[in-house]
Amino acid sequence: QVQLVESGGGLVQAGGSLRLSCAASGRTFSNYLMGWFRQAPGKEREFVAAIGWSGGTIVYTDSVKGRFTISRDNAKNTVYLQMTSLKPEDTAVYYCNTNPPRETYWGQGTQVTVSS
Repeated sequence: QVQLVESGGGLVQAGGSLRLSCAASGRTFSNYLMGWFRQAPGKEREFVAAIGWSGGTIVYTDSVKGRFTISRDNAKNTVYLQMTSLKPEDTAVYYCNTNPPRETYWGQGTQVTVSS
């Protein structure tokens, strides 16, 4: 059974940093494009960032460029999202998944709350 478990969220002041982790189990994701997504209250889930299997291809949504960094460790089957210069509008539940996402792979996510 495939499971993606996100962690590392929390409450942080504007301008602060957090590092999210996504640990995969049940299969290896080393050959997959992996992504981070987020869902803010009252809004639809949106794409944040994606990384290719070797880390050579990286894409960010415009609102996080220059502030967030996606990375992966295929040996650990883990994907990371380093978030800096956080803003209140980054407040959301953050999820990882393949990119494009597969419906059955959504986990519980990790809550990120940025206070002003």
